[in-house]
Order: sequence, then structure tokens, then C-alpha cells
Amino acid sequence: MHKRNIALLYGISLLQGMVFYGPISTLYRQVQGIGIFQILLIESISYALCIVLEVPWGVVADRIGYKRTMLICCWLYFLSKIVFWQSTDFAGFLAERVLLSVVITGLSGVDTSILYLCAGPQESQHVFGVYNSLGEAGLLGAAAVFTLFVGDDYRLAALLTVFSYGAAALLSLGLTEVRPAPAERAAREPFKATLRASLAAPGLAALLVASGLLTEVHQTVTVFLNQLQYERCGMTSTAIGAVYIVTSLLGLCGAFSARFTGAAGPRRAARLLCLAPALGCLVLMATDRAALSVGCVWLLRVSDSLFQPYRLRLQNAMVRTGNRATALSIHAMVVDTVSIVTNLAFGALAEWDLRAALGFGAVAAVTALLLLERVRRRTGLQEVG
Repeated sequence: MHKRNIALLYGISLLQGMVFYGPISTLYRQVQGIGIFQILLIESISYALCIVLEVPWGVVADRIGYKRTMLICCWLYFLSKIVFWQSTDFAGFLAERVLLSVVITGLSGVDTSILYLCAGPQESQHVFGVYNSLGEAGLLGAAAVFTLFVGDDYRLAALLTVFSYGAAALLSLGLTEVRPAPAERAAREPFKATLRASLAAPGLAALLVASGLLTEVHQTVTVFLNQLQYERCGMTSTAIGAVYIVTSLLGLCGAFSARFTGAAGPRRAARLLCLAPALGCLVLMATDRAALSVGCVWLLRVSDSLFQPYRLRLQNAMVRTGNRATALSIHAMVVDTVSIVTNLAFGALAEWDLRAALGFGAVAAVTALLLLERVRRRTGLQEVG
């Protein structure tokens, strides 16, 4: 049962990674008349909804079960891609992100809880790495299709994404429940007790803020600002698509996250994974050369791919309550709060000057490093940083 769940989640991750419009996601919206500030404003609204929905969804998931939650969210994910495909204005793209917020908060902590409970603490970082890497493999395959066959037909790219998410929704029907039925569990823990237990681990708050900063730097620079940087460098749509293929391929290195942190040591690994995006943003800010710009985006991609499985293992290991989905949703709420502030700053700065936004990314990454160092000094948790 456990191996089957892991295999199905691997398949879902692969299919949901197949976003065929990924290489031109910013340009796609701009063709429909949506500016960069509006794009990032929609992202911020999405994050705000995530904060509102995180904890309620976590409570629901712990009560109705992880399988049912996955089913609901996978089918809503499918619906959100249909909405995106049909969107032609700000309202349409906003509606898509609203649906996506419901999905993200529903899945938050549920997919990783299933993987953690099925794989066990010792193997979880490896499983998280493979899970994330398969999502990147989906992106790679979709980017290859876009570059070789889709080209400038942006609407076709959106339609193909609808098909891949529909297949993922069908795959979710095969999942089995791993959370015990209510009758088999101990007396239901009051929410206040779950809240206290969720944030009780030493250094957790600083870890979550650092995670939010690093994740948002990667998300904003490699998904939105990179395309503006590429245009600034004079790259064509075909070249952007080809670069995106390699960027997706580099995301597969997340499967080696456990090996990387083991070889470098957790403290050194944490430092490297903060300094790499800081350096990448600084170089992007200073250059208009295509080769350097592409290399820096690749550096951000590698560092984030190695960091995410590492921080997922730490967060799951810090859960001190049976209501795992609720606890992880509370964690995600903290991260989302950081993301909203960071994303609005990126949007305002990018509208004014792209280089200012990239400089802000460097500052955010260095701040994450200082937070992780503070966690280590105050708590003695060597594996945090």
C-alpha cells in the first residue's frame, strides 16, 4: 500500500509538472494585456488567500482523510487549468489564481504527509527529492514539446496543460488512505493545542521565514523576471524555450539533495544554498549578456532544487502533533505571509527597474542565510544551518 501511494504520487507530480506554457508564462499573460505589476499583484492576492485558507484546509484534511483531500484538490487543479486556457483578461487570470490558491492550500502538507508516513523519517528526504524531481521532469518534457512543436501557439500550450492535469486527476483515484480513521485515533486534539505544538520546535519560525525568502526569490526570478531579463539580452522565443528545457533538467538534481547535504554537511550546505541565489541575483543585476544571465538562472534553479527536500524533511521532523496536515498548514501560513511581502516588493521594484528587483533578491537570500545562522547559534540545531 505504501509503495503504491508513493508511486502514484510520483506519477501525479510528473503530470502536474507538465505545464506546456511554462517557458512563456509571463509573455503569455502579457499578450493578453496583463502587465508585470498586475501579474505579481495576482500572485500576491493568491498568497493572501493561501494564508486565509491554509489552516481551515489542514483541519479539514485531518478530519476527512488525506486521500479525499488529494482527490478534491487534483480535480480542482484540473479545473484551474481549464480556466487559465480560457482566460483573456485580468479577471480570468485572477479567477485561475483563486482556484489555484484553494488547491495549493488543500495539498499543502497533505502530499508530503502521505510521502513522509509511507517512506518513514530516514528515507523521506530522498523520497521528497525524487517527488520534486519528477515534477521538474514533467516541466522538462513539456518544455521540449513547446520548443519543438508548439512554438508561438501559446493557446495550444495552455490546452496541452489541461490534458496533463486531467490525467493527474484520474491517477489520484488510485490513492489509498494512510491516516487512521477517527475511531482508531486518540481523542481529537483541540486546535489551540495543535497550534501550540505546531510552532513549539526551537528555531522553527526562523527556518520558515528563511524558507519563504529563498523560495520566493527562486519563484520570482526563475518564473517571471528571467523572461524579462532574457528579452533585455535580446533572446528570441525559441532560445528562451531551449534555455527553459535545460533549466527544467537541472531541477532534477533535487533527487540528490540528501546526498548533497550528507557530503557537504548540513551547516555548509545551508550556507551554500543561500549564497548561490544571492550571487546569481547580483550578477543578473549587473549584466545584459545572455550567457551570464542564463547561467545565473540555472544557479538559482539548482540551489532551490537541493534546498526544498532538505527543508521539507526538517519541517516534517519538527511536527509534534498527530494532526500533521494542520501543523504543516500552519507552517505554510507563515511562509505565505513572507511570500506576500516579498512578492509585492519584487513587483513594485520590477515595474520601476528590473535591476532593482534583482538586487532585492540578493538581499533576501542573504537575510535567509543570517536567519539560518541565528537558528544554529540560538538552538544548537546543527542540521538547520
